[in-house]
Amino acid sequence: MQVSFYCPQCEELAQLPLAPVDREYRCPHCQKTVTLPEDTFVDGKLERCIACPSHDLFVRKDFSQRLGVTIVTLGFIASSVPWYYGYPLWTYAILFATAAIDVVLYLFMPECLMCYRCGAIYRDVPGMTEHEHFDLETHEKHRQQKIRLAEAQAATVMPKQNT
Repeated sequence: MQVSFYCPQCEELAQLPLAPVDREYRCPHCQKTVTLPEDTFVDGKLERCIACPSHDLFVRKDFSQRLGVTIVTLGFIASSVPWYYGYPLWTYAILFATAAIDVVLYLFMPECLMCYRCGAIYRDVPGMTEHEHFDLETHEKHRQQKIRLAEAQAATVMPKQNT
């Protein structure tokens, strides 16, 4: 499997191959060796993230969301031009073509596994189908936790002054 994640030590983007038999990995940037917990792989299947202590992983399409939004936005803008000039058939044709591009990309793009907490991406993972797809409640839990941790760190760095 191929893993892309931000190193917890140096915070650089690291990409490295990892096998279920591996018990540690080394960051290609800072050379820090990280030992994987025993429950990282269970029966050869990934059960937790290697970059953070999260067990919450989800399956998604391995496609840039930014590129997808760009395609849809360009289709919308392009369809607005013939609409302005009174050509509704061309407008619908452009919108239909944009939707067709989206469907084709959805059908042919492979899936990957992603960590809710740190955003690590795992490609070519054995047993990936046993993981759930994106769940908004789990995502929100991790988002709120990140906000609370940032607020707690800010409070310890700058303690409130009494006036």
